[in-house]
Amino acid sequence: MGHAPRTSSGASAAAMRRHARAIFQAALATADPTGAVVRHLHGRRELDRFRRIHVVGAGKAGASMALGVERALGRRVTRGLVNVKYGHRAKLRHIELHECGHPLPDRQGVDGALRIAEIVREAEADSLVICLISGGASALLPLPASSVTLEEKQAVTGLLLASGANIHEMNAVRKHLSSIKGGQLARLAAPAAVETLLLSDVIGDDLDVIGSGPTAPDRSTFATAREVMERYRILDRVPASVRDRIERGVGGEIEDTPKEGDEVFARVRHTVIGSNRLALDAAARRARAVGYRPLILSSEIQGETRDVARVHAAIAREILCRHRPVRPPVCLITGGETTVSLRGDGLGGRNQEFVLAAAIDLAGLPDVVVFSAGTDGTDGPTDAAGAVADGDTCRRKPEAPQYLARNDSYHYFQSLDDLVMTGPTNTNVMDVRILLIGAPRRGGAVRNARRPVSRSAH
Repeated sequence: MGHAPRTSSGASAAAMRRHARAIFQAALATADPTGAVVRHLHGRRELDRFRRIHVVGAGKAGASMALGVERALGRRVTRGLVNVKYGHRAKLRHIELHECGHPLPDRQGVDGALRIAEIVREAEADSLVICLISGGASALLPLPASSVTLEEKQAVTGLLLASGANIHEMNAVRKHLSSIKGGQLARLAAPAAVETLLLSDVIGDDLDVIGSGPTAPDRSTFATAREVMERYRILDRVPASVRDRIERGVGGEIEDTPKEGDEVFARVRHTVIGSNRLALDAAARRARAVGYRPLILSSEIQGETRDVARVHAAIAREILCRHRPVRPPVCLITGGETTVSLRGDGLGGRNQEFVLAAAIDLAGLPDVVVFSAGTDGTDGPTDAAGAVADGDTCRRKPEAPQYLARNDSYHYFQSLDDLVMTGPTNTNVMDVRILLIGAPRRGGAVRNARRPVSRSAH
């Protein structure tokens, strides 16, 4: 992270940046999937009744979750395969990690998905299938329907990513182009018992949306998928085979994904072991420890990134200038997942774009730092997790509006050494946004405020 000059109050912007980083690291630590899986599985006597235990799954936290299974169950694992993003590794003995493409699915992902389908299809009634699902599973578990090729599904994914569609909308489409998503993995696994452990990267922790819900009843339909593509004006741009499949599904010629009450879910259990809300609570505790009043606004922030950034900046200005709704020093904390509508040909991600848009609105203000990063360590198609800025950032590089217009936040912050680089974190509970307003007091924690103020309706 880059260095900025001292603020007018005497507290250095660099120190506030370090605080933001520490607050983010606290959120990451709470989102550790390995420990969460171990806590859930360790000592479970009822697992002894299963003759075989198979482990499958997909996601950017797949390696860490698989490690948790091995630590809890060890040799009890009969067989296992988990699709993970390239470079996301762990040392395992009983579960194979299969690296493949994200955010665009690739042939390696299809190969892994085929093997996963084979494993669950061969599971018998006295077997348990542990399914590990985390953010990124939709792209990392591609098994296109018979009438759709991988290349055609890649084209649809690319159009959806560029359209501004949110994760719920994207997954509604992807489930209906798949042979494994939207409860169809549970259909393949029956009559075996299935225990799905989920690290949630979606707002609301909806089981049928996390990883496109491979073992969950699907609330979306072929009609939902068509509505999404119509809303974002891509129905006429998707491959003809995709459009044909959706129309045939709407017309009842193709069986829809299994719904609530279907017998394939009779022996399926789901547990959310980690979420954005838990990460924000940990960030609030760390913020208090370093001298800020934590104010959790919401874990369910969504919408266009630039608009969300300007709302955050307006709240920060109100706190700094008028001490409303709380007196500084304050740490605003929000979570969720915004979307970026591509207007230019630059490089970036929603977290970097958030920080750039907020920095423009906070230009010239003292004692303000804005930080946003993805808990998975990647932001869009970049090697950065996010970015950090302060009230002096736009003075250091005044061309911020031009970079924002081109969606080129990555190169803007790269030139300032203000990218947040974490590398793969092997977890994913959406994004964490941190705005520090007002220099922290010496001596650390704010007194007379024992718990974080929260405006979020969970």
